[in-house]
Amino acid sequence: MNEHETESLSAAMTELEDQYLWDADSSYAAATRIEEQARLLGDERLATRARLTQANMLMRKGDVAGAAKRIWAIHRWAAAHDDRVLQARTHLVWANIHRHLGDPAQCLEHSVLAVELLDDAATPYMHVWHRAKLADALGLAGSMEPARERYAQAEQLATDLGQIRLLFGVLNNHAYTEFACGDKKLAQQVADKLQKTAAAHGIELDPAGLDTMGAIEIENGNYLAAEELLQEAVRRHQIGGYEDADALAEYMLTLARAQRHRQATDRAQESLDASRQLCEERGLGDVLVRVHQEQAELHAARGEFAEAFAVHKMFFAAHYALHSSQREAQARTRQAMFETTEARREAERFREQARRDPLTGLRNRRYLDERLPELIGAGDLTVAIADLDHFKRINDELSHDVGDQVLVEAARLFESEIAAVAPDGFVARMGGEEFLIALPGLDPLTAVAHLEALRRTVAGHDWRELACGLPVTISIGVADLRDDPTGTQPALLAAADRNLYVAKHAGRDRVIADVPYRDAA
Repeated sequence: MNEHETESLSAAMTELEDQYLWDADSSYAAATRIEEQARLLGDERLATRARLTQANMLMRKGDVAGAAKRIWAIHRWAAAHDDRVLQARTHLVWANIHRHLGDPAQCLEHSVLAVELLDDAATPYMHVWHRAKLADALGLAGSMEPARERYAQAEQLATDLGQIRLLFGVLNNHAYTEFACGDKKLAQQVADKLQKTAAAHGIELDPAGLDTMGAIEIENGNYLAAEELLQEAVRRHQIGGYEDADALAEYMLTLARAQRHRQATDRAQESLDASRQLCEERGLGDVLVRVHQEQAELHAARGEFAEAFAVHKMFFAAHYALHSSQREAQARTRQAMFETTEARREAERFREQARRDPLTGLRNRRYLDERLPELIGAGDLTVAIADLDHFKRINDELSHDVGDQVLVEAARLFESEIAAVAPDGFVARMGGEEFLIALPGLDPLTAVAHLEALRRTVAGHDWRELACGLPVTISIGVADLRDDPTGTQPALLAAADRNLYVAKHAGRDRVIADVPYRDAA
Protein backbone atom coordinates (compact mmCIF):
# COMPACT_ATOMS: atom_id res chain seq x y z
CA MET A 1 0.00 0.00 0.00
CA ASN A 2 1.15 3.59 -0.66
CA GLU A 3 1.20 6.49 1.80
CA HIS A 4 -2.27 7.64 0.74
CA GLU A 5 -3.73 4.20 1.49
CA THR A 6 -1.99 4.17 4.89
CA GLU A 7 -3.49 7.54 5.77
CA SER A 8 -6.93 6.34 4.66
CA LEU A 9 -6.65 3.26 6.87
CA SER A 10 -5.61 5.39 9.85
CA ALA A 11 -8.55 7.73 9.23
CA ALA A 12 -10.91 4.74 9.15
CA MET A 13 -9.48 3.61 12.49
CA THR A 14 -10.01 7.06 14.01
CA GLU A 15 -13.62 7.07 12.80
CA LEU A 16 -14.11 3.68 14.45
CA GLU A 17 -12.48 4.82 17.71
CA ASP A 18 -14.53 8.00 17.87
CA GLN A 19 -17.98 6.48 17.35
CA TYR A 20 -20.58 7.68 19.82
CA LEU A 21 -23.00 4.79 19.30
CA TRP A 22 -21.50 1.35 18.91
CA ASP A 23 -22.50 -1.81 17.12
CA ALA A 24 -20.11 -4.10 18.97
CA ASP A 25 -20.10 -7.00 16.50
CA SER A 26 -19.53 -4.97 13.34
CA SER A 27 -17.01 -2.67 15.10
CA TYR A 28 -15.03 -5.69 16.31
CA ALA A 29 -14.99 -7.12 12.78
CA ALA A 30 -13.89 -3.79 11.30
CA ALA A 31 -11.08 -3.43 13.87
CA THR A 32 -9.90 -6.96 13.08
CA ARG A 33 -9.71 -6.15 9.37
CA ILE A 34 -7.76 -2.97 10.08
CA GLU A 35 -5.31 -4.87 12.28
CA GLU A 36 -4.66 -7.37 9.49
CA GLN A 37 -4.04 -4.59 6.97
CA ALA A 38 -1.84 -2.67 9.42
CA ARG A 39 0.34 -5.74 9.91
CA LEU A 40 0.80 -6.02 6.16
CA LEU A 41 1.92 -2.38 6.21
CA GLY A 42 4.26 -2.99 9.13
CA ASP A 43 2.43 -0.27 11.09
CA GLU A 44 2.50 -1.57 14.67
CA ARG A 45 0.87 1.56 16.13
CA LEU A 46 -2.16 1.20 13.89
CA ALA A 47 -2.36 -2.53 14.66
CA THR A 48 -2.22 -1.77 18.40
CA ARG A 49 -5.00 0.81 18.07
CA ALA A 50 -7.11 -1.82 16.33
CA ARG A 51 -6.44 -4.33 19.11
CA LEU A 52 -7.59 -1.79 21.70
CA THR A 53 -10.87 -1.30 19.85
CA GLN A 54 -11.29 -5.09 19.77
CA ALA A 55 -10.79 -5.21 23.54
CA ASN A 56 -13.32 -2.41 23.97
CA MET A 57 -15.89 -4.27 21.87
CA LEU A 58 -15.30 -7.50 23.80
CA MET A 59 -16.07 -5.62 27.00
CA ARG A 60 -19.20 -4.09 25.50
CA LYS A 61 -20.37 -7.56 24.45
CA GLY A 62 -19.93 -8.79 28.03
CA ASP A 63 -16.55 -10.56 27.75
CA VAL A 64 -14.84 -8.41 30.36
CA ALA A 65 -12.25 -11.10 31.13
CA GLY A 66 -11.31 -11.29 27.46
CA ALA A 67 -10.88 -7.52 27.35
CA ALA A 68 -8.77 -7.54 30.52
CA LYS A 69 -6.42 -10.16 29.07
CA ARG A 70 -5.60 -7.89 26.13
CA ILE A 71 -5.31 -4.56 27.84
CA TRP A 72 -1.89 -4.94 29.54
CA ALA A 73 0.01 -5.65 26.33
CA ILE A 74 -1.66 -2.69 24.62
CA HIS A 75 -0.87 -0.37 27.52
CA ARG A 76 2.74 -1.59 27.69
CA TRP A 77 3.26 -0.84 23.99
CA ALA A 78 1.68 2.62 24.30
CA ALA A 79 3.81 3.49 27.36
CA ALA A 80 7.02 2.16 25.78
CA HIS A 81 6.44 4.32 22.69
CA ASP A 82 5.25 7.35 24.70
CA ASP A 83 1.98 7.36 22.76
CA ARG A 84 -0.19 9.59 24.94
CA VAL A 85 -3.29 9.30 22.75
CA LEU A 86 -3.23 5.51 22.84
CA GLN A 87 -2.50 5.53 26.57
CA ALA A 88 -5.49 7.82 27.17
CA ARG A 89 -7.80 5.56 25.16
CA THR A 90 -6.43 2.51 26.99
CA HIS A 91 -7.13 4.01 30.41
CA LEU A 92 -10.71 4.79 29.39
CA VAL A 93 -11.31 1.14 28.46
CA TRP A 94 -9.60 0.13 31.69
CA ALA A 95 -11.95 2.39 33.64
CA ASN A 96 -14.94 0.60 32.11
CA ILE A 97 -13.47 -2.79 33.00
CA HIS A 98 -13.26 -1.72 36.64
CA ARG A 99 -16.79 -0.33 36.47
CA HIS A 100 -17.97 -3.78 35.39
CA LEU A 101 -16.01 -5.24 38.30
CA GLY A 102 -17.85 -2.98 40.74
CA ASP A 103 -14.63 -1.15 41.67
CA PRO A 104 -15.47 2.60 41.59
CA ALA A 105 -12.09 3.63 43.03
CA GLN A 106 -10.08 2.00 40.22
CA CYS A 107 -12.64 3.17 37.67
CA LEU A 108 -12.08 6.74 38.86
CA GLU A 109 -8.28 6.39 38.90
CA HIS A 110 -8.15 5.25 35.27
CA SER A 111 -10.72 7.89 34.25
CA VAL A 112 -8.49 10.59 35.73
CA LEU A 113 -5.47 9.26 33.81
CA ALA A 114 -7.54 9.13 30.62
CA VAL A 115 -8.05 12.89 30.93
CA GLU A 116 -4.57 13.80 32.20
CA LEU A 117 -2.96 12.21 29.13
CA LEU A 118 -4.95 14.30 26.65
CA ASP A 119 -2.89 16.71 24.58
CA ASP A 120 -3.13 18.50 21.23
CA ALA A 121 -2.87 15.17 19.39
CA ALA A 122 -6.13 13.94 20.96
CA THR A 123 -9.26 14.15 18.81
CA PRO A 124 -12.16 16.49 19.66
CA TYR A 125 -14.18 13.38 20.54
CA MET A 126 -11.59 12.39 23.15
CA HIS A 127 -11.44 15.86 24.70
CA VAL A 128 -15.19 15.81 25.23
CA TRP A 129 -15.97 12.19 25.95
CA HIS A 130 -13.05 11.44 28.27
CA ARG A 131 -14.15 14.30 30.49
CA ALA A 132 -17.74 13.10 30.39
CA LYS A 133 -16.64 9.60 31.43
CA LEU A 134 -14.58 11.10 34.26
CA ALA A 135 -17.79 12.78 35.43
CA ASP A 136 -19.57 9.40 35.22
CA ALA A 137 -16.82 7.83 37.34
CA LEU A 138 -17.02 10.62 39.92
CA GLY A 139 -20.79 10.09 40.14
CA LEU A 140 -20.29 6.34 40.53
CA ALA A 141 -17.88 7.06 43.40
CA GLY A 142 -20.46 9.33 45.07
CA SER A 143 -18.62 12.61 44.39
CA MET A 144 -21.45 14.50 42.73
CA GLU A 145 -20.15 18.06 43.07
CA PRO A 146 -16.91 17.33 41.18
CA ALA A 147 -18.97 15.23 38.76
CA ARG A 148 -21.22 18.21 37.98
CA GLU A 149 -18.15 20.38 37.36
CA ARG A 150 -16.80 17.85 34.86
CA TYR A 151 -20.15 17.48 33.13
CA ALA A 152 -20.30 21.27 32.77
CA GLN A 153 -16.77 21.31 31.38
CA ALA A 154 -17.54 18.52 28.87
CA GLU A 155 -20.79 20.25 27.89
CA GLN A 156 -19.04 23.56 27.22
CA LEU A 157 -16.23 21.86 25.32
CA ALA A 158 -18.70 19.91 23.15
CA THR A 159 -20.48 23.16 22.34
CA ASP A 160 -17.24 24.99 21.52
CA LEU A 161 -16.01 22.16 19.30
CA GLY A 162 -19.33 21.73 17.56
CA GLN A 163 -19.65 18.12 18.78
CA ILE A 164 -23.44 18.16 18.99
CA ARG A 165 -23.95 14.39 19.14
CA LEU A 166 -21.49 14.20 22.00
CA LEU A 167 -23.27 17.11 23.69
CA PHE A 168 -26.42 15.00 23.74
CA GLY A 169 -24.41 12.12 25.21
CA VAL A 170 -22.96 14.33 27.94
CA LEU A 171 -26.40 15.64 28.91
CA ASN A 172 -27.93 12.17 28.81
CA ASN A 173 -25.22 10.72 31.07
CA HIS A 174 -25.53 13.67 33.43
CA ALA A 175 -29.29 13.25 33.70
CA TYR A 176 -28.96 9.51 34.30
CA THR A 177 -26.25 10.01 36.97
CA GLU A 178 -28.35 12.58 38.82
CA PHE A 179 -31.30 10.19 38.63
CA ALA A 180 -29.24 7.22 39.87
CA CYS A 181 -27.85 9.29 42.76
CA GLY A 182 -31.35 10.28 43.87
CA ASP A 183 -31.53 13.93 42.84
CA LYS A 184 -34.66 13.66 40.69
CA LYS A 185 -35.16 17.42 40.50
CA LEU A 186 -31.74 18.02 38.99
CA ALA A 187 -32.18 14.97 36.76
CA GLN A 188 -35.38 16.52 35.39
CA GLN A 189 -33.66 19.86 34.81
CA VAL A 190 -30.85 18.23 32.82
CA ALA A 191 -33.35 16.11 30.87
CA ASP A 192 -35.30 19.27 29.99
CA LYS A 193 -32.08 20.87 28.79
CA LEU A 194 -31.38 17.81 26.67
CA GLN A 195 -34.77 18.13 24.99
CA LYS A 196 -34.36 21.86 24.39
CA THR A 197 -30.89 21.36 22.93
CA ALA A 198 -32.19 18.71 20.56
CA ALA A 199 -35.05 20.98 19.47
CA ALA A 200 -32.69 23.92 18.95
CA HIS A 201 -30.50 21.89 16.64
CA GLY A 202 -33.36 20.14 14.88
CA ILE A 203 -31.91 16.73 15.78
CA GLU A 204 -33.80 13.75 17.09
CA LEU A 205 -32.60 12.32 20.39
CA ASP A 206 -31.20 8.82 20.25
CA PRO A 207 -33.27 6.08 21.94
CA ALA A 208 -30.98 5.92 24.99
CA GLY A 209 -31.67 9.58 25.77
CA LEU A 210 -35.41 9.05 25.43
CA ASP A 211 -35.20 6.04 27.75
CA THR A 212 -33.40 8.12 30.40
CA MET A 213 -36.03 10.86 30.19
CA GLY A 214 -38.82 8.28 30.31
CA ALA A 215 -37.42 6.75 33.51
CA ILE A 216 -37.25 10.22 35.07
CA GLU A 217 -40.85 10.95 34.09
CA ILE A 218 -41.96 7.68 35.74
CA GLU A 219 -40.28 8.70 38.99
CA ASN A 220 -41.95 12.12 38.77
CA GLY A 221 -45.35 10.50 38.24
CA ASN A 222 -45.74 11.71 34.67
CA TYR A 223 -46.73 8.32 33.28
CA LEU A 224 -48.35 9.47 30.04
CA ALA A 225 -45.28 11.49 29.09
CA ALA A 226 -43.10 8.51 30.01
CA GLU A 227 -45.10 6.13 27.81
CA GLU A 228 -44.91 8.52 24.86
CA LEU A 229 -41.15 8.93 25.28
CA LEU A 230 -40.58 5.17 25.47
CA GLN A 231 -42.78 4.45 22.46
CA GLU A 232 -40.71 6.95 20.52
CA ALA A 233 -37.49 5.34 21.81
CA VAL A 234 -38.67 1.97 20.50
CA ARG A 235 -39.68 3.47 17.16
CA ARG A 236 -36.32 5.22 16.68
CA HIS A 237 -34.44 2.12 17.72
CA GLN A 238 -36.22 0.02 15.13
CA ILE A 239 -35.64 2.43 12.25
CA GLY A 240 -32.30 3.94 13.25
CA GLY A 241 -29.94 0.97 13.08
CA TYR A 242 -29.12 0.94 16.80
CA GLU A 243 -27.97 -2.61 17.48
CA ASP A 244 -26.79 -2.73 21.09
CA ALA A 245 -27.72 -6.16 22.37
CA ASP A 246 -29.68 -5.07 25.43
CA ALA A 247 -31.04 -1.71 24.27
CA LEU A 248 -34.47 -2.69 22.96
CA ALA A 249 -35.10 -5.05 25.88
CA GLU A 250 -34.37 -2.17 28.26
CA TYR A 251 -36.71 0.21 26.42
CA MET A 252 -39.56 -2.32 26.38
CA LEU A 253 -39.12 -2.93 30.12
CA THR A 254 -39.24 0.79 30.93
CA LEU A 255 -42.25 1.13 28.65
CA ALA A 256 -44.02 -1.67 30.53
CA ARG A 257 -43.40 0.16 33.82
CA ALA A 258 -44.94 3.36 32.46
CA GLN A 259 -47.96 1.48 31.12
CA ARG A 260 -48.48 -0.37 34.41
CA HIS A 261 -48.53 2.93 36.29
CA ARG A 262 -51.16 4.15 33.82
CA GLN A 263 -53.13 0.98 34.63
CA ALA A 264 -52.90 -0.05 30.98
CA THR A 265 -52.07 -3.58 32.11
CA ASP A 266 -52.74 -5.29 28.77
CA ARG A 267 -50.32 -3.02 26.94
CA ALA A 268 -47.87 -3.40 29.81
CA GLN A 269 -48.03 -7.19 29.49
CA GLU A 270 -47.36 -7.01 25.74
CA SER A 271 -44.33 -4.78 26.30
CA LEU A 272 -43.06 -7.01 29.08
CA ASP A 273 -43.47 -10.16 26.98
CA ALA A 274 -41.49 -8.52 24.18
CA SER A 275 -38.70 -7.62 26.61
CA ARG A 276 -38.69 -11.15 28.06
CA GLN A 277 -38.42 -12.70 24.60
CA LEU A 278 -35.44 -10.51 23.74
CA CYS A 279 -33.77 -11.41 27.05
CA GLU A 280 -34.18 -15.13 26.39
CA GLU A 281 -32.99 -14.87 22.80
CA ARG A 282 -29.91 -12.81 23.65
CA GLY A 283 -29.02 -14.17 27.09
CA LEU A 284 -29.62 -10.86 28.86
CA GLY A 285 -29.61 -12.13 32.44
CA ASP A 286 -29.49 -8.72 34.13
CA VAL A 287 -32.50 -7.37 32.24
CA LEU A 288 -34.40 -10.65 32.67
CA VAL A 289 -34.16 -10.39 36.47
CA ARG A 290 -35.83 -6.98 36.29
CA VAL A 291 -38.44 -8.37 33.89
CA HIS A 292 -39.40 -10.94 36.56
CA GLN A 293 -39.60 -8.17 39.14
CA GLU A 294 -41.85 -6.06 36.89
CA GLN A 295 -44.02 -9.10 36.11
CA ALA A 296 -44.68 -9.55 39.83
CA GLU A 297 -45.63 -5.87 40.09
CA LEU A 298 -47.96 -6.23 37.09
CA HIS A 299 -49.72 -9.27 38.59
CA ALA A 300 -50.20 -7.32 41.82
CA ALA A 301 -51.64 -4.37 39.90
CA ARG A 302 -54.25 -6.74 38.44
CA GLY A 303 -55.05 -8.19 41.85
CA GLU A 304 -53.46 -11.54 40.87
CA PHE A 305 -51.66 -11.94 44.19
CA ALA A 306 -50.98 -15.69 43.93
CA GLU A 307 -49.40 -15.18 40.53
CA ALA A 308 -47.50 -12.19 41.86
CA PHE A 309 -46.11 -14.29 44.71
CA ALA A 310 -45.07 -17.08 42.32
CA VAL A 311 -43.28 -14.66 39.99
CA HIS A 312 -41.71 -12.93 42.96
CA LYS A 313 -40.10 -16.25 43.90
CA MET A 314 -38.88 -16.55 40.31
CA PHE A 315 -37.41 -13.07 40.64
CA PHE A 316 -35.45 -13.98 43.76
CA ALA A 317 -34.19 -17.21 42.17
CA ALA A 318 -33.12 -15.35 39.01
CA HIS A 319 -31.61 -12.56 41.12
CA TYR A 320 -29.51 -15.06 43.07
CA ALA A 321 -28.46 -16.88 39.89
CA LEU A 322 -27.51 -13.60 38.22
CA HIS A 323 -25.39 -12.46 41.14
CA SER A 324 -23.68 -15.84 41.29
CA SER A 325 -22.96 -15.54 37.57
CA GLN A 326 -21.71 -11.97 38.02
CA ARG A 327 -19.42 -13.04 40.86
CA GLU A 328 -18.02 -15.81 38.66
CA ALA A 329 -17.51 -13.36 35.80
CA GLN A 330 -15.80 -10.91 38.15
CA ALA A 331 -13.58 -13.70 39.45
CA ARG A 332 -12.65 -14.69 35.88
CA THR A 333 -11.88 -11.08 35.00
CA ARG A 334 -9.80 -10.52 38.13
CA GLN A 335 -7.93 -13.75 37.39
CA ALA A 336 -7.31 -12.56 33.84
CA MET A 337 -6.00 -9.25 35.14
CA PHE A 338 -3.86 -11.06 37.72
CA GLU A 339 -2.42 -13.34 35.05
CA THR A 340 -1.60 -10.47 32.74
CA THR A 341 -0.06 -8.50 35.62
CA GLU A 342 2.06 -11.50 36.59
CA ALA A 343 3.05 -12.03 32.98
CA ARG A 344 4.06 -8.37 32.74
CA ARG A 345 6.13 -8.58 35.91
CA GLU A 346 7.74 -11.81 34.75
CA ALA A 347 8.57 -10.28 31.38
CA GLU A 348 10.07 -7.23 33.11
CA ARG A 349 12.09 -9.50 35.40
CA PHE A 350 13.48 -11.45 32.46
CA ARG A 351 14.16 -8.22 30.59
CA GLU A 352 16.12 -6.91 33.56
CA GLN A 353 18.05 -10.17 33.88
CA ALA A 354 18.93 -10.08 30.19
CA ARG A 355 20.56 -6.68 30.73
CA ARG A 356 22.63 -7.65 33.76
CA ASP A 357 25.99 -9.39 33.92
CA PRO A 358 25.32 -12.63 35.87
CA LEU A 359 28.70 -12.57 37.68
CA THR A 360 28.99 -8.97 38.89
CA GLY A 361 25.37 -7.83 38.73
CA LEU A 362 26.44 -4.79 36.71
CA ARG A 363 24.78 -3.75 33.48
CA ASN A 364 25.95 -5.66 30.43
CA ARG A 365 26.76 -4.89 26.79
CA ARG A 366 23.09 -5.20 25.74
CA TYR A 367 22.05 -2.52 28.23
CA LEU A 368 25.01 -0.38 27.19
CA ASP A 369 23.93 -0.49 23.54
CA GLU A 370 20.35 0.49 24.51
CA ARG A 371 21.13 3.21 27.04
CA LEU A 372 24.25 4.92 25.67
CA PRO A 373 22.57 6.32 22.52
CA GLU A 374 19.97 8.00 24.76
CA LEU A 375 22.71 9.65 26.85
CA ILE A 376 24.58 10.70 23.71
CA GLY A 377 21.41 12.29 22.39
CA ALA A 378 21.01 14.24 25.63
CA GLY A 379 24.59 15.64 25.43
CA ASP A 380 27.03 16.45 28.29
CA LEU A 381 28.40 12.92 28.54
CA THR A 382 31.75 11.55 29.64
CA VAL A 383 32.54 7.86 29.14
CA ALA A 384 35.44 5.84 30.45
CA ILE A 385 36.76 2.34 29.81
CA ALA A 386 38.39 0.83 32.89
CA ASP A 387 40.54 -2.30 32.75
CA LEU A 388 41.97 -4.31 35.66
CA ASP A 389 45.77 -4.33 35.37
CA HIS A 390 47.61 -7.66 35.05
CA PHE A 391 44.36 -9.55 35.62
CA LYS A 392 45.66 -12.61 33.75
CA ARG A 393 48.26 -13.03 36.47
CA ILE A 394 45.51 -13.30 39.12
CA ASN A 395 43.70 -15.98 37.09
CA ASP A 396 46.89 -17.90 36.34
CA GLU A 397 48.50 -17.79 39.81
CA LEU A 398 45.45 -17.80 42.08
CA SER A 399 42.70 -19.51 39.96
CA HIS A 400 39.77 -18.29 37.91
CA ASP A 401 37.53 -18.53 40.98
CA VAL A 402 39.67 -15.93 42.77
CA GLY A 403 39.66 -13.88 39.58
CA ASP A 404 35.87 -13.92 39.61
CA GLN A 405 35.83 -12.78 43.23
CA VAL A 406 38.16 -9.91 42.38
CA LEU A 407 35.86 -8.88 39.52
CA VAL A 408 32.84 -8.92 41.83
CA GLU A 409 34.58 -6.79 44.46
CA ALA A 410 35.90 -4.35 41.85
CA ALA A 411 32.38 -4.04 40.40
CA ARG A 412 31.05 -3.21 43.87
CA LEU A 413 33.64 -0.45 44.28
CA PHE A 414 32.89 0.93 40.81
CA GLU A 415 29.14 1.04 41.34
CA SER A 416 29.23 2.59 44.81
CA GLU A 417 31.68 5.31 43.71
CA ILE A 418 29.82 6.21 40.53
CA ALA A 419 26.38 6.18 42.17
CA ALA A 420 27.60 8.82 44.64
CA VAL A 421 28.68 11.30 41.95
CA ALA A 422 26.43 10.55 38.94
CA PRO A 423 23.00 9.13 39.91
CA ASP A 424 21.95 9.02 36.24
CA GLY A 425 25.13 7.25 35.18
CA PHE A 426 25.92 3.55 35.12
CA VAL A 427 28.72 0.99 35.10
CA ALA A 428 28.61 -1.91 32.63
CA ARG A 429 30.83 -4.94 32.28
CA MET A 430 31.89 -5.09 28.64
CA GLY A 431 33.53 -8.48 28.93
CA GLY A 432 36.44 -10.07 30.79
CA GLU A 433 38.09 -7.51 33.04
CA GLU A 434 36.92 -4.49 31.03
CA PHE A 435 34.21 -2.08 32.26
CA LEU A 436 32.50 0.97 30.81
CA ILE A 437 31.56 3.93 32.99
CA ALA A 438 29.02 6.54 31.80
CA LEU A 439 28.97 9.91 33.57
CA PRO A 440 26.21 12.18 32.20
CA GLY A 441 25.68 15.77 33.30
CA LEU A 442 29.23 16.43 34.55
CA ASP A 443 31.70 18.82 32.99
CA PRO A 444 34.83 17.03 31.66
CA LEU A 445 37.20 18.26 34.39
CA THR A 446 34.87 17.12 37.18
CA ALA A 447 34.22 13.77 35.51
CA VAL A 448 37.94 13.03 35.12
CA ALA A 449 38.60 14.06 38.73
CA HIS A 450 36.01 11.57 39.95
CA LEU A 451 37.51 8.82 37.79
CA GLU A 452 40.91 9.55 39.31
CA ALA A 453 39.30 9.23 42.75
CA LEU A 454 37.88 5.85 41.68
CA ARG A 455 41.35 4.73 40.54
CA ARG A 456 42.78 5.61 43.94
CA THR A 457 39.91 3.82 45.74
CA VAL A 458 40.64 0.59 43.87
CA ALA A 459 44.40 0.87 44.40
CA GLY A 460 43.94 1.66 48.09
CA HIS A 461 41.46 -1.14 48.78
CA ASP A 462 42.62 -3.98 51.04
CA TRP A 463 43.06 -6.83 48.56
CA ARG A 464 45.55 -8.79 50.67
CA GLU A 465 43.26 -11.60 51.77
CA LEU A 466 41.46 -12.01 48.47
CA ALA A 467 44.40 -11.49 46.07
CA CYS A 468 47.04 -13.05 48.33
CA GLY A 469 49.37 -10.08 48.06
CA LEU A 470 49.06 -9.50 44.32
CA PRO A 471 48.29 -5.84 43.48
CA VAL A 472 44.88 -4.92 42.04
CA THR A 473 44.84 -1.65 40.13
CA ILE A 474 42.96 -0.20 37.15
CA SER A 475 43.84 1.79 34.08
CA ILE A 476 41.21 4.18 32.72
CA GLY A 477 40.81 5.79 29.30
CA VAL A 478 38.40 8.73 29.10
CA ALA A 479 36.50 10.41 26.26
CA ASP A 480 34.04 13.28 26.36
CA LEU A 481 31.16 13.79 23.96
CA ARG A 482 31.97 17.48 23.64
CA ASP A 483 35.40 16.63 22.21
CA ASP A 484 33.90 14.42 19.46
CA PRO A 485 32.21 16.32 16.62
CA THR A 486 30.57 13.18 15.18
CA GLY A 487 28.66 12.41 18.40
CA THR A 488 28.39 8.69 17.67
CA GLN A 489 28.70 5.75 20.05
CA PRO A 490 31.47 3.98 18.05
CA ALA A 491 33.56 7.18 17.84
CA LEU A 492 33.16 7.90 21.55
CA LEU A 493 34.12 4.37 22.62
CA ALA A 494 37.03 4.34 20.20
CA ALA A 495 38.39 7.57 21.75
CA ALA A 496 38.12 6.10 25.27
CA ASP A 497 39.79 2.88 24.08
CA ARG A 498 42.70 4.84 22.57
CA ASN A 499 43.29 6.62 25.88
CA LEU A 500 43.07 3.28 27.73
CA TYR A 501 45.82 1.97 25.42
CA VAL A 502 47.95 5.00 26.30
CA ALA A 503 47.35 4.40 30.04
CA LYS A 504 48.43 0.77 29.74
CA HIS A 505 51.62 1.60 27.86
CA ALA A 506 52.44 4.49 30.16
CA GLY A 507 52.80 2.14 33.15
CA ARG A 508 49.17 1.28 34.12
CA ASP A 509 47.30 2.37 37.29
CA ARG A 510 46.47 5.76 35.84
CA VAL A 511 43.76 7.86 34.14
CA ILE A 512 44.35 9.22 30.65
CA ALA A 513 42.01 11.83 29.19
CA ASP A 514 42.12 14.54 26.55
CA VAL A 515 41.66 17.17 29.29
CA PRO A 516 43.75 17.78 32.44
CA TYR A 517 42.05 16.91 35.72
CA ARG A 518 41.97 18.33 39.17
CA ASP A 519 42.02 16.26 42.36
CA ALA A 520 38.46 15.32 43.38
CA ALA A 521 39.47 15.36 47.02
